[in-house]
Amino acid sequence: MSKNEDKEIQNILSIDIGGSNIKSCLLSPQGEALSEYTKLPTPAESTPEAVLTVIKQLAATMGTFGKVSVGFPGYTKSGVVYTAPNLEKGKWDKIEFAQMVSNLLDKPVRLINDADQQGLGLVDGKGFEIVLTFGTGLGTALLFDGELLPHLELSHLPIHKDKDYDDYVGDKALKKHGDKEWKERVQRVIDIYKTVFNYDKLYLGGGNAKFIDLKLDDNVVIASNREGIKGGAKLWKAAEKYQIVTVNPNK
Repeated sequence: MSKNEDKEIQNILSIDIGGSNIKSCLLSPQGEALSEYTKLPTPAESTPEAVLTVIKQLAATMGTFGKVSVGFPGYTKSGVVYTAPNLEKGKWDKIEFAQMVSNLLDKPVRLINDADQQGLGLVDGKGFEIVLTFGTGLGTALLFDGELLPHLELSHLPIHKDKDYDDYVGDKALKKHGDKEWKERVQRVIDIYKTVFNYDKLYLGGGNAKFIDLKLDDNVVIASNREGIKGGAKLWKAAEKYQIVTVNPNK
């Protein structure tokens, strides 16, 4: 194996699965983007098999890589998917999706919640930091001194009558209630998180973060998905703990 080939197999394919799009980028071990930030629509019938088909299409355009990181929009534990509120209903209960991706691409895989992966890429690594991603739903990630804490599906806490945070500030709420009311809701969510968590820094990401033009505290910043995708590289630097595991292809 040449030095160049040896270097290439250290590269990481970073995948971010969303309710609207599935995104990918080839990263160096240091998180440097080595390819274009590419996306394809999430299938209308977003079953595990349909999502795998899109991942295969994206991977074919990415060049050589030796590892895969997957950010998934739901509750995951040790590479297994337990919930996927914005994907095909009834098809994602206890699905060993990390193993499916590993077998498909014949590479080791680490799979975590999508907001957690974004969080690894965004944070400064100083103190208690929270990431909120505004997209199809609301994603959340908690980190302390740059270390990912166990994932909590905070978006499913109730906030108003029978609505949870996903309903309250997700994409459907933006389209139904309009820009002005949606931003008022976002401000309320920020205020609640500030009161409850006393974070050192809060990051607002996801596809709809670009619509947020609120007057924010100095320790609240707006970040892009492109900044967060380098979390796919940091995921491979993380210790195997708090449900982060490496899944290898079945031989």
